[in-house]
Amino acid sequence: MSELKAVIAEATKDAMKAREKERLAVLRMINADIKRVEVDERRDLSDADVSGILTKMVKQRQDALSQFEKAARTDLAAQEAFEIEVIQAFLPEQMGEDELAALVDKIIAETGASGMQDMGKVMGALKAAAERQADMGQASALVKAKLA
Repeated sequence: MSELKAVIAEATKDAMKAREKERLAVLRMINADIKRVEVDERRDLSDADVSGILTKMVKQRQDALSQFEKAARTDLAAQEAFEIEVIQAFLPEQMGEDELAALVDKIIAETGASGMQDMGKVMGALKAAAERQADMGQASALVKAKLA
């Protein structure tokens, strides 16, 4: 069992004991998603796999949050924001904008990228170097700006 999965299971037990219904519902949803992937792929997941699932869940909720805010559905938007907060507690801290810019500059220099044709090479190296600690959408925009 991955360490992150064990932490989530422990948090689920703690939420049950504390009778935190809303938090428990989100934690059960996380556990269900992890279990679904394990059953589909017939293997135990690593911390990186679990982190990827959590990142995907956060992205889905951020998209839903923006849609609910556009539709002025504050009740549903508040629920999505709460779910994002609970899920992000298990993810590593995201890089700041300055850190990300410095890393992009470093990778561009290392790979010798000179134009947009090298973007794939830079993004691949960035994804490996950032290890899920960077918003790849923001990183992509930065790389485009620097290579253009």
